[in-house]
Amino acid sequence: MATTTPSHTRIEPGILYFGTPVVLISTLNEDGSANLAPMSSAFWLGWRAVLGLGARSKTAQNLLRTREGVLNLPSDSLAAAVDRLALTTGSDPVPPSKHRRGYRFVADKFARAGLTPVASETVGPPRVAECPVSMEVVVEGVHDVAHDDEAQRGGIVAIEVRVLRVYVHEEIRMAGTADRIDPDAWRPLIMSFQKLYGLGPQVHPSTLARIPEHLYRGPDIERARRTPATTG
Repeated sequence: MATTTPSHTRIEPGILYFGTPVVLISTLNEDGSANLAPMSSAFWLGWRAVLGLGARSKTAQNLLRTREGVLNLPSDSLAAAVDRLALTTGSDPVPPSKHRRGYRFVADKFARAGLTPVASETVGPPRVAECPVSMEVVVEGVHDVAHDDEAQRGGIVAIEVRVLRVYVHEEIRMAGTADRIDPDAWRPLIMSFQKLYGLGPQVHPSTLARIPEHLYRGPDIERARRTPATTG
């Protein structure tokens, strides 16, 4: 039977969000109150993460000023709570670029989302109790994005953070292990082209899964263990 190879069509989409986990980043404002903002431009390398943020956003400003935050990962069951934070900002006045898109200032983001702040162990910003995963982080590097383009220069930053603590709900921890997440139990909330999705079942066995997870453990884990708690 003859097969047909699909062809490509050239397009120019305004965004390239093909699907990444949603992250609720909690930070501290200048007055000590907590800010909470959803984003999905994040990826992890070992116990480090890179966060792509608008340089003028309240979250970016807070991270760069305090050098700490919490990355909270909501499950797909928290989609409605995350969506209540859409088109809100902790910046007052609202930046012109966000005002044009319909954003409005909200002082208490936790109350707006209906989520519960929980004191962190090593950083000032609180964790989100309802999120199955929370990671306390410190900023280790800031990298300009699109620095080559005068029109975009200074507008976007990639912030490198190092994880100090990882907290999870017990139901997503793999049975019989101390430090592994069960991917069949973990259902992250995914953002794809401005829409929210859940994660379906595994579609094919992974050859990479044959590698024992402990072989990926890097020196940042031991470094994190030596970080003293600042609360409790």
